[in-house]
Amino acid sequence: MHAVPSGDHPGRYWHRLDDGRLQCDLCPRDCTLKEGQQGLCFVREARDGKMVLTTYGRSSGYCIDPIEKKPLNHFLPGTPVLSFGTAGCNLTCKFCQNWDMSKAREMDVLADHAPPETIARVARESGCRSVAYTYNDPVIFLEYAVDTARACRELGVKSVAVTAGYIHEEPRREFFRWMDAANVDLKAFSDRFYRKLCGARLETVLDTLRYLRNETGVWLELTTLLIPGENDAEEELDAMTRWVVAELGPEVPMHFTAFHPSWKMLDTPHTPPETLTRARRIALDNGVRYAYTGNVHDKSGESTYCHHCGQRLIGRDWYQLSDWNLTADGRCNRCGTPCAGHFDPRPGDWGARRMPVRLADY
Repeated sequence: MHAVPSGDHPGRYWHRLDDGRLQCDLCPRDCTLKEGQQGLCFVREARDGKMVLTTYGRSSGYCIDPIEKKPLNHFLPGTPVLSFGTAGCNLTCKFCQNWDMSKAREMDVLADHAPPETIARVARESGCRSVAYTYNDPVIFLEYAVDTARACRELGVKSVAVTAGYIHEEPRREFFRWMDAANVDLKAFSDRFYRKLCGARLETVLDTLRYLRNETGVWLELTTLLIPGENDAEEELDAMTRWVVAELGPEVPMHFTAFHPSWKMLDTPHTPPETLTRARRIALDNGVRYAYTGNVHDKSGESTYCHHCGQRLIGRDWYQLSDWNLTADGRCNRCGTPCAGHFDPRPGDWGARRMPVRLADY
């Protein structure tokens, strides 16, 4: 594989319309672009009669995080992950928690430059077990993410996608072919919420989840940011968790996380901790085996328990691991019941550290 200079890169998944405009076929927005125009994501542009990705090799920065921060609780617990994103997004979430990057139109937020091979090498040399495509949605920089994941796979480094799952079927197959794990934002369980607050449709996300669970070997976890008065009703949480068990199975972990006022929803209150606890209880009662609370300090809600005997398998205090009661092959050491996930014989010891990285230093 040859390194590609930072900046513009030929884009895939588009076609030319009869009137000369280009239609982007990456996601269901199906943006149609005249020469020089960008899609809603800001990073896919019609230029010289072709589609280009303007952020290839350009990042908003790199940071080594605990894998639990993605959040992934059942994928190599305790290990460090090299995380990065670019700019732009194909959703318009009014509550975006990373709005400074995902809503950025200006490429000056992209301060760090690196080809895929450099990212893979730095991840391995810094002791990271995986690379996470995160902060903004990686589906919009598919070409860069896929090339990086390919380079990582050659070096034995895993790839993690943190995504909303809003992508068409054909690019979805290519994108996830190179991913080892994914945390998908299931933002709500109503199309009204997706249309009103995200400018998207729920069914596309559900299709992505079914695809990941039923047609790939990608390890899958879900996250729902609970927003007071918008997606936290007991009836909606009941319907969502029942759907997850019926369509994806009881072993898919669910994370219920707290909203903090941000972007265009500054007047919406913080999520009360009891809302997260209630959501977790609804999930467990409906058969979800692994349900978690997030963005709040809740040792019980952050920890992993055996769904058979109730023993605490993995204790967590924020991102710091404590108890470890799994056997070398990922079973409860009390009753022998398997715990779903990808586990090393022993947990990692990265802890809660968050360490910014300059790739030029490697």
